[in-house]
Amino acid sequence: MKEEDIKKQLNPDEYHILREGGTEAPFSGKKVIPGPDGNIHCKLCNSPLFTYKSKFESGTGWPSFEEAIEGAVIEKDDLSHGMVRKEILCAKCGSHLGHLFYDGPTETKKRYCINSVCFK
Repeated sequence: MKEEDIKKQLNPDEYHILREGGTEAPFSGKKVIPGPDGNIHCKLCNSPLFTYKSKFESGTGWPSFEEAIEGAVIEKDDLSHGMVRKEILCAKCGSHLGHLFYDGPTETKKRYCINSVCFK
């Protein structure tokens, strides 16, 4: 899909977050609802990203997950804002989803901190 077509498909806030790496304000996101398969899907390409049962309440203001579906996301080093973290991108369409931190409360210690506008 061409970038100009993607821009028409998304509203300005969605485009800024998914395609330009922006972030929604904490506690401003929409409720995360799984698809009929029990998974959370990418807003742009509809690929399954996370199982709903891997979601947990982190108190950070963004939806959080302890693990991604295998092969669904790409991790990319992000050294911006004076931090060391992993940017999370959809493996199928390359859209920015959020970041991965290693401070989660579950056994994996992972906290995929994802913008809610990234979900279908």
